[in-house]
Amino acid sequence: MDKLPDQLPNLSSLSHAQKDEIIRLLFPLIAEVRRLSARVAELEARLSKDSHNSSKPPSSDGLAKKSQSPNVPSGKKPGGQPGRAGKTLERSMHVDTVINHPLPPHCQCGAALTGAGVLLHEQRQVIDIPVAHYHVTEHRTWQTRCTCGQIHQSAFPAEVTEVVQYGPNVRALSVHLTHGQLLPLVRSAQLITELYGLSVSSGTVYAWSNQAAQLLLPEVTGIAQSLIGLPVVHADESGLRVASHLHWLHTVASDKLTWYGVHAQRGLPAIKAGGILTHLTGTAVHDCWGPYWRLNNCLHALCNAHLLRELTFQRETTRQRWPKRMIDLLIRCRDYCVAARQAGQTALSAWRIRRIFKDYNAILNKALVRNPPAQRQAKRRGRTKQSVAFNLIKRMREHATEVLRFVTDLRVPFTNNLAERAIRMPKVKQKISGCFRTLQGAQTFCIIRSYLDTMRKQGHNMFEVLRQTFIGRPLSHDSG
Repeated sequence: MDKLPDQLPNLSSLSHAQKDEIIRLLFPLIAEVRRLSARVAELEARLSKDSHNSSKPPSSDGLAKKSQSPNVPSGKKPGGQPGRAGKTLERSMHVDTVINHPLPPHCQCGAALTGAGVLLHEQRQVIDIPVAHYHVTEHRTWQTRCTCGQIHQSAFPAEVTEVVQYGPNVRALSVHLTHGQLLPLVRSAQLITELYGLSVSSGTVYAWSNQAAQLLLPEVTGIAQSLIGLPVVHADESGLRVASHLHWLHTVASDKLTWYGVHAQRGLPAIKAGGILTHLTGTAVHDCWGPYWRLNNCLHALCNAHLLRELTFQRETTRQRWPKRMIDLLIRCRDYCVAARQAGQTALSAWRIRRIFKDYNAILNKALVRNPPAQRQAKRRGRTKQSVAFNLIKRMREHATEVLRFVTDLRVPFTNNLAERAIRMPKVKQKISGCFRTLQGAQTFCIIRSYLDTMRKQGHNMFEVLRQTFIGRPLSHDSG
């Protein structure tokens, strides 16, 4: 582009050729201004994204931003509502220690206060935990010789194999701290030392985790097989740092079962390695990530929480009406389904479903008029870049059946929150402890966490199931 003059020339003194030259220079400038304006709008839109209008996590919002919910405020004050049944610390029927506080020996008048006529006046209880210390049990075997000369000796229990060893309780506690409560190895060992006076190294805690993973691997394999047979499962994935490299944590979950797996890849090879979704015959609930659509063996349902955030972003950036109308429709449909389940219904009426699809398509048709596809520019190769609004409209039109799967099948929930909640705890573990130093450590975590989260969902005590595991009798999960 030719260099432009610093000052605006006097147009009346210019010839026609000079005016034509100025006009010739203006056309590329107009195109450049349009391009830069679009780029500025795109960058401003990126800055306006947070957890309430995109898939960014709440931790990225910062302290200055306040998350917003698409739900309508109830108008109720925070905390307990009037008329609710309160709950307080109740008196225990089982008392371990009784301390009687004696009466003074004499009254102020000088008379002796004897035991005669003494009545119990009041009782108060203090509920506390004892100051614990580790307990050592010594096993001894004996030997004797019969009069016939034959030697007899007693035997140790099968679980007592070493001269000095740790018992199942401390092993279960250490694994519970690292994989149930997500503490680092060193802090778990320090906590055991401070609570019980038992010096345990972080290497010992790591070895116990590997032992638990070996014992629980058959159970976790059974969890994966149980998930395959369910009518609805939830799937999600997230990045995980392993040995200073990016790996991917994959999860498949239901309301009663959780399975984790770690893989160096994110896409279909990792899904195939998990061996669950590729054999699923029910419905997989997920976000709109491409590799999930390559699973032809099952039905699909999309997470509407993701769509609500994307629609909120469009409402805030474009100021158009259709995103709000679509948000209201989806939330209204969610409420229809909740009411139907509470009423014991197994499906919405056919009329209601037809009306929902009609309203859904009508909103998208009007949205497409406001956001038409961009036309291919001359001499431009490749796919034409479309606006964010057009891409969202196109996706919702192409996957209308999957978006509204929760309407046509009441077993399918409105969101993919079960999988996202399952992903959250390993992410917390990574934030606390940093990356996993080895792939084996990450795989160990996935095995133990799969079992613990499953048993927690099924109402079991995580410490107790780990204690039973180290005793040699791991509890089996319900198939869900």
